[in-house]
Amino acid sequence: MSSFVLMRSLLSIVLSVLFVLTATSGVVRAQGEDSFGDAGADPVKLFERGQAAHARGDLQKALDLYEQAIKVRPEFPEAEFQRGNVLAALGRVKEAEEAFRKAIELKKNWSLPYSALGTLLIRDKQDAAAESAFRKALTIDANDNVALRFLSDIRLRAGDAKGALELAKRATANPDSPASAWIGLAAAQRALGDKTSARATLDQVLSDEATNVAALMERADLQVDEVKYDGAIADLKAASKLRPDDKQILTRMVYVYQQAGKSDEAAAVAKAAGLQPLVTGDNKKGVIGSPDEIEAANSEDPTVARKALEKLLEKNPNNAMLLSRLGASYRMDDPARSLDYFRRAAGTDPASAEYALGYASALVQARRFQEAAHILRQVVKLNPQNYVAHANLATALYELKLYRDALTEYEWLLAAKPDLSVAYFFIATVHDYLGEFPEALSSYETFLVKANAATNQLEIDKVKLRLPSLRRQIQLGEGVKKKP
Repeated sequence: MSSFVLMRSLLSIVLSVLFVLTATSGVVRAQGEDSFGDAGADPVKLFERGQAAHARGDLQKALDLYEQAIKVRPEFPEAEFQRGNVLAALGRVKEAEEAFRKAIELKKNWSLPYSALGTLLIRDKQDAAAESAFRKALTIDANDNVALRFLSDIRLRAGDAKGALELAKRATANPDSPASAWIGLAAAQRALGDKTSARATLDQVLSDEATNVAALMERADLQVDEVKYDGAIADLKAASKLRPDDKQILTRMVYVYQQAGKSDEAAAVAKAAGLQPLVTGDNKKGVIGSPDEIEAANSEDPTVARKALEKLLEKNPNNAMLLSRLGASYRMDDPARSLDYFRRAAGTDPASAEYALGYASALVQARRFQEAAHILRQVVKLNPQNYVAHANLATALYELKLYRDALTEYEWLLAAKPDLSVAYFFIATVHDYLGEFPEALSSYETFLVKANAATNQLEIDKVKLRLPSLRRQIQLGEGVKKKP
């Protein structure tokens, strides 16, 4: 789901929260007036005044009133919840999180604080924690639309397009679902390759609301996937008229012009928007951004580079090179996010073995070996000398217990790098699993001779434990190699 969908969803959350809490204030009063005759000492009236200030955009005033209400009545979950919303809007994220958690503590069977906490965690790029919060919201209210929409987005980023589609369908089952729910549905349909349904969904959204920028942007991205650049440009122009100074729209327009081979138009839009186009290699790898952003993206400091790459990706949402570099950046820190970036890179440029290999390697790390093996076999077929592809394919096949195929890959690796001592260990274990004990013994012994205790101590210990029983089995005539 694009950042436009996310922004739209966040806005709808704020509006729906204000609506729900307006109704909630009546519930609070019904539970007990607690009117002290002085509005300044009545927590309910303070809360209502806070809501009024909140609705007209006077956030600081609203915050003061919510806090006054809590001071009078410390156990006031609705006030804590609204206090959290104001703090989030003010960018005071840590305090907002504490307020939402306090509201949850005070009223555990209320889904809204869980959903609000989830959206806050998404902003902080904590998808796993956000998913937990949204799922708790759904156990309380299976129709919590905010939780359904954002959870669908999280599953989509994690590569679970089917799960995302199921959640998006539930989110759109409500006749009062906002447009952002339908745009999320289209994004899931598009991820599953159902471009016809995605187009129909977006066309309907735009038929009802022609000025929906998020839908225009999503349809433009869909048309880029379909290589329908003229239609994408038309949608981007319509979005630009609605938001003339939006750099994100303009940078996408530059990108699509580049993809369409219209370099003059791309340069004109970039110049008018004050953007710096940079083409590295061919046009498909063109990156739009300021010189400072591009320099930072190439920084040797991984933290600096990652932030710059993420900022550039906002301007170049379909750039496979940026997606791939972010996938590599997150490989160790956040495997799920890494997998999503590599998946998107491979989907953006399916003909690239480089991006397919990155995606497959991330699948191996995520232990999704069946999918990885399928992709890696294709990569090896097209690039027979690609060492990294063979290494990952060997691991995937080994974990799938396809030992005969894995043996072929380990032998290839050993031929390519004779000093790769650990390959002898895996070759030995493959023979062992296949019941080929003499061959296993020979490889185990070779491994012990070549192994480095500093890096292979665990494997060395395993071999020493195995050898006595293996030798006894061979003495008994077991494990004679059979023809495959």
